[in-house]
Amino acid sequence: MLKKQYLKSKPVCKVTFVLPEDIDAETAHLVGDFNEWGEVEIPMKQLKSGEFKITLPLETNREYQYRYLVNGEEWHNDWDADKYVPNPFCCENSVVVT
Repeated sequence: MLKKQYLKSKPVCKVTFVLPEDIDAETAHLVGDFNEWGEVEIPMKQLKSGEFKITLPLETNREYQYRYLVNGEEWHNDWDADKYVPNPFCCENSVVVT
């Protein structure tokens, strides 16, 4: 799930990424264009509900590809993403448009 909050004071959109609680996860990381696809740089925080969540400030008027890395080995898309694009490894990447 995505939630967007545009800032009036600068060209930034605060995007909240949420991994649903129905995905069996002990750990989750947000991986994408915004961190050069580094697999450990952006750990997500687990909420009491079981969901994992993180908010990032992203530059507006851009598109960012991303995926969730669960338990260090399982890749998941965000089925509420703005759109999807094929990736060279297997399937598709989620895309957020700011």
